[in-house]
Amino acid sequence: MTRRTALGLPALAYLLNGQSAPPRARAKRVIYLFQSGGPSQLDLFDYKPALAKMRAQELPDSVRQGQRLTAMTATQTSFPLAPSIYPFQQHGQSGAWISNLLPNLTKVADDLTFIKTLHTEQINHDTAVTFFQTGFQLAGRPSIGAWLAYGLGSENQDLPAFVVMISQGSGNPADQPLYDRLWGSGFLPTKYQGVKFRSIGDPVLHLQDPPGLPRDARRRFIDDVAALNRFQLDETGDPEINTRIAQYEMAFRMQASVPELTDISQEPASTFELYGEDARKPGTFAANCLLARRLAERGVRFIQLFHRGWDQHNELPKQITGQCRDVDRASYALIADLKQRGLLDDTLVVWGGEFGRTAYCQGKLTPTDYGRDHHPRCFTMWLAGGGMKPGLSYGETDEFSYNIVRDPVHIHDLHATMLALLGVDHTKLTYKYQGRHFRLTDVHGRVVRDVLA
Repeated sequence: MTRRTALGLPALAYLLNGQSAPPRARAKRVIYLFQSGGPSQLDLFDYKPALAKMRAQELPDSVRQGQRLTAMTATQTSFPLAPSIYPFQQHGQSGAWISNLLPNLTKVADDLTFIKTLHTEQINHDTAVTFFQTGFQLAGRPSIGAWLAYGLGSENQDLPAFVVMISQGSGNPADQPLYDRLWGSGFLPTKYQGVKFRSIGDPVLHLQDPPGLPRDARRRFIDDVAALNRFQLDETGDPEINTRIAQYEMAFRMQASVPELTDISQEPASTFELYGEDARKPGTFAANCLLARRLAERGVRFIQLFHRGWDQHNELPKQITGQCRDVDRASYALIADLKQRGLLDDTLVVWGGEFGRTAYCQGKLTPTDYGRDHHPRCFTMWLAGGGMKPGLSYGETDEFSYNIVRDPVHIHDLHATMLALLGVDHTKLTYKYQGRHFRLTDVHGRVVRDVLA
């Protein structure tokens, strides 16, 4: 395996312009476990025992304060409170509250940092997911992985700096779609966009050579095409031609590196005892977590897993049980596996969705069934490794998990903090487009230093 460190353009600019050094990097890479649809913080991490005594009572107007509702509940005449039916316990020396839906995750509670006061202005899926991925609610800007590929480069010349994998949850099979633009490069050169690994057939399309074409002939073909492209580049100055040259070269290298990466036949039995048998099934969240570890070992900068199915507007108890079964063991296994291999210290793992869920019931409330609508005002995510302060629960919400009481963290703040852990000042990672210097955090964001080790 050939590895190198490529200095990203903004990092190089620090040196060339005589500026002070960027923040000290604590993480080298990110594994982002994005839970698409909006997991319910009330049923997983944000324990609210007082709600049990208020079951079926109306959400007080003083709590809602006229805040915006989605079109799905705006016409409801009643907003009955729906406490979680799942028992919570404190775990580890940190005393982190976690519901019994995630029994395996509790084993690494002291390695996790819970941020319970994430908030966003976006209340619908498309804009909310787009905001999380790009720092802006409208499509067209670079994704966070593309920003990091641009800013930090790659540690491995044989694999992309940014890889994406998608799994379908068992909770809500008709969950919101995901679009390729969510891992796109926006106005950055397209060589920084994410490469999606498929779960059926070849992980990456068009990597296989036609029968009878030897590898040395493919090498000569790539070199000749590159020479023609450089001639055109000299004539036109089009930067996308450079991208084309780089992508042809990367595709050639991936013909050897991707089959080796995705061949898990040499993994010991202990791997599957840790991750579970689902890790043998391509396309499952567990299989993608195992591949994420293998990508991290090989120096891939940004690894993003999207797990669909968390949009529980109704039948939440039925759906969330399946969702948690999908992710619980694999999330725990990934943290434990990285830790035992010495990779957790410099790998930042992020787990969470685009928003939370409401304390009131959407639709009919029964003793055994309820649904929850989108709630952007406060929700919980957890992070681990990469310079985060382990065993910490940060921030506080009110007794309804409806409003933030203490220590709010906006998405821009989360992005700024993630970049700081990677040694990047979020105010200096910029790209000039149409006369303006753009950045992931737009004109906002602060590093949340209280959550850093």
